[in-house]
Amino acid sequence: MRRTAAVLILIICLFLAVKAIAGSIEEALKACDRGDHKEEYRLIKPLADQGDASAQYHLGVMYDDGHGLPQDYNKAMEWYVKAADKGNAEAQCNLGSMYVKGHGVPQDYNKASLWYETAAGKGNAKAMFNIGEMYASGMGVPQENVLAYMWFTLAASHYPASEIADRSNVAIKINEISLKMVPEEISEAQRMAREWKPKKER
Repeated sequence: MRRTAAVLILIICLFLAVKAIAGSIEEALKACDRGDHKEEYRLIKPLADQGDASAQYHLGVMYDDGHGLPQDYNKAMEWYVKAADKGNAEAQCNLGSMYVKGHGVPQDYNKASLWYETAAGKGNAKAMFNIGEMYASGMGVPQENVLAYMWFTLAASHYPASEIADRSNVAIKINEISLKMVPEEISEAQRMAREWKPKKER
């Protein structure tokens, strides 16, 4: 009987610990929204050290943008890589941007395109837009209007309605790329977008 009670208490403690961790991430994001980056860091850093991918991504952003911490692209890369390796699509997208800009790593459009495509494959709208731009310009990938149009179309459908500027920007890109395409290419790109499905995690 005592053993059963002890096991039950342990399970409850573990459950509460998990709840506390989730609450800490929420509180950290609220602190970020308030501009209290000192508190954000205090809450995020232990979670990142424990291997929480979302916390690792957010810590990377803090170093990347210099929010509450000295801007440090190398440390941003370190935390983005940890989160990206756990499948965090936002971190994967940001890694693509780091390679495009040469922040914390040598500029490498090929690696950028791989990270963007990985994140886009999970439904990340920003990564879809960015890989669309790379296909439109032939930067890091072969120039391909059909794939550019497909990714822009997918980005448009994945940006939330609240992201008005992003949705407007992608609409402009769709219009621009369509002017370089024949109707058959547009139809093919639209078909590919309709049939696209997110890649499953392995």
